[in-house]
Amino acid sequence: MVWTGTWVSDRLGIELAGDDELRGLLGLALRRNPKRAHLLVSGVLGKHVPQLPSVVHGHGVALGRRVRALLGPEEAARAVVLGYAETATALGHAVADGLESAPYLHSTRRPVASVPSAGGFEESHSHATSHLLLPEDPAFFDRGGEAGRGPLVLVDDEFSTGNTVLNTLRDLHARHPRAHYVIVALVDMRAPGDADRLAAFAEETGARIDVVDHARGTVRLPDDVLARGLRLVEEQDGRTADPLVPCAPAVAPVRLELGWPAGLPDGGRHGFTPDHRDRLRQALPAMAARIVDGLGGPEQAGRVLVLGFEELMYAPLVLARALEEAGLDVRFSTTTRSPVLAVDDAGYAIRTRLAFPAHDDPADGPGERYAYNVAGGGFDTVLAVVDSAADTPPLHAPGGLLAQLGTAAPRVALAVVPAHTPAPRTPDRQEPPVLPAPLRGPDFSSYEPDDVGWLLQDLSAVRLEAPVEEREEAVQRGGAHYAESLPVEYQPTAEYQELYRDALAGSAARIARAVGTVTELVLAERSPRPVLVSLARAGTPVGVLMRRWARHRHGTELPHYAVSIVRGRGIDANALRWLTAHHDPADVVFVDGWTGKGAITRELADALAGFPGFDPEIAVLADPGQCVRTYGTREDFLIPSACLNSTVSGLISRTVLRDDLVGPHDYHGAKFYRELAGSDVSREFVAAVEARFDEVADAVDQQVKEAASADRAPTWEGWAAVERISEEQGIHDVNLVKPGVGETTRVLLRRVPWKILARRGAGADLAHIRLLAEQRGVPVEERDDLPYTCVGLIHPRYTRGATGADGKAVGSA
Repeated sequence: MVWTGTWVSDRLGIELAGDDELRGLLGLALRRNPKRAHLLVSGVLGKHVPQLPSVVHGHGVALGRRVRALLGPEEAARAVVLGYAETATALGHAVADGLESAPYLHSTRRPVASVPSAGGFEESHSHATSHLLLPEDPAFFDRGGEAGRGPLVLVDDEFSTGNTVLNTLRDLHARHPRAHYVIVALVDMRAPGDADRLAAFAEETGARIDVVDHARGTVRLPDDVLARGLRLVEEQDGRTADPLVPCAPAVAPVRLELGWPAGLPDGGRHGFTPDHRDRLRQALPAMAARIVDGLGGPEQAGRVLVLGFEELMYAPLVLARALEEAGLDVRFSTTTRSPVLAVDDAGYAIRTRLAFPAHDDPADGPGERYAYNVAGGGFDTVLAVVDSAADTPPLHAPGGLLAQLGTAAPRVALAVVPAHTPAPRTPDRQEPPVLPAPLRGPDFSSYEPDDVGWLLQDLSAVRLEAPVEEREEAVQRGGAHYAESLPVEYQPTAEYQELYRDALAGSAARIARAVGTVTELVLAERSPRPVLVSLARAGTPVGVLMRRWARHRHGTELPHYAVSIVRGRGIDANALRWLTAHHDPADVVFVDGWTGKGAITRELADALAGFPGFDPEIAVLADPGQCVRTYGTREDFLIPSACLNSTVSGLISRTVLRDDLVGPHDYHGAKFYRELAGSDVSREFVAAVEARFDEVADAVDQQVKEAASADRAPTWEGWAAVERISEEQGIHDVNLVKPGVGETTRVLLRRVPWKILARRGAGADLAHIRLLAEQRGVPVEERDDLPYTCVGLIHPRYTRGATGADGKAVGSA
């Protein structure tokens, strides 16, 4: 039999090396993804390749049994299992089946208003990167009783670099540290360096990490494989995406009633307990009998494909297995978000492709979805199984999934599983207490009272500062979150203060022009009377200036508030509740200083999914990362307010979120550094920029006119550049790569820097960067290929032994 990776291997030189099982488990395909050209296609996962349900489920159960044997009865009884959306949701559930007593949760890309996020992480190479963890039980990750938290079993279909697992471990270990992790995959394809990074995390945290897999190997990639792969896709396909061709099914789909048990979750999106597992097992024979009857018996059903829906893999899988046990000739696979090239060749893993519009109103907007290897599969019946959230008009429309399936099989049926939506976590149904009014200067901050209202609580009396090196070590070891403490405020030298004054004098007009442009775009496109809500604290000086521009140019007094948003923890929900009570959420415009790679842009979009009415699009002064469409400029230049900390931001610290200080009905916290009043330049900065408003007015009008007709759609080029730099530098964590002048300054002021990459010839915009780097002993590398003026790299393997006694970097390794 021809290996289903031959076609790609012959053309691109990609090789699989490792266990004898590898070629039986994996084929190769090409995908439309600028991050990774090739796709490892599993033949036993039930995603892209239809397979016997017993084979798909059996592989996961076998892995689960091996994990149970590894842990032993006592540890296995305390374990929890986490799977990855979308590809490994059924595999993770099957591993939990093999463990028998373990509850199961999988990550999701579908936010739910009633369920706060228990964490999140990025899957950097994926077509859709952001994952949410939304357990119905807030104590899901704390299972273990008096013996402490039990092992966490993380399940993915394959490990390529291990980045996703490491991102997850860092996030969850900071929130729910535990002593034992088990990483499970069908295939482990990591290079030795990738395995070393996982071992280093185990050493840093003191946790035991085991890996369980079916087969191991590596993928050997030529240096130019990405560029050649993309060219090959274009040659084969001639375009970057298939057109959606409206069509109607030859025969109307048959709707089958399953008799799904009331209250039983449809899968692991919000958690699936052993009791749920028992209920489902008892109900499966009766549901399978209804399906067989609805299809007219085994003979009329013929060869059947049970087709799951994106993350909804497990329920369709076990239904398919019950049909298999009832004697039907059945295979199982699932629709997917991932765009993959189809080539009708026996040596290629994806022979055919059906494309159709998304039909579950996804949070990240409409787009194409795909079903692979369905057409040409010789199926007499395709049974599509979706949840009720996806049973929408687009599913049934011409060109929708059901119509496309009608072109691939003579008979199409539909079964709908009720989507499980947890009830809000407010058992007493009582409204939380009334929230306090915003804090204002001079009692809190050095800004004028009308300039900004801070939706924060004052923690000025609490000692929160720790040395930068101590904080960095705690964060990287996973024992703390960066928002649980504050760095010691940097006190600039006389030389640095002079650089700041020179930078302000040289760039005030450019900043004024960007302020005017972004404010006019907001007024024209978002709301005639917007409520400005800056993200404290980098966004606050920009919000103050936007408010001043609206007053100066239009005589309009715009409300302006500052709120806290914390990467990995989300936005301050109580601040949003106060805003909802006092303003129309549709008028709220979130404001930030600049974009780097766009992490906060994504964080805000995820956080607002549970707060209808708020627009997640951020307005920024500068958008070098090309992450937003409302901006003053996309140049990466020196914004003087990025040079300093609290002394240019109203003497307010960065925000703090810690359980012992911030209760469920409290705003996030911050400190007012009254003692630094002698060094404060907050009002001076605003006045210097405001003084240039008149001279830039004509230039602003011209820029706004040009922007109105320009394509300002985000390209996320910054994120792609950060991923490339992360891999080139051997960091393998995008959170440690901080692009742009503003973010690089923050690295030098607040973190432990490793090195600085600087665009050759950047000039005065980098004078303060070079001075700070010299003061901290950080090397600066000149580059010709940077899309940003500079990029700051946080020390990727930081311990206090990685720097000298003075905090300066020691070497670059």
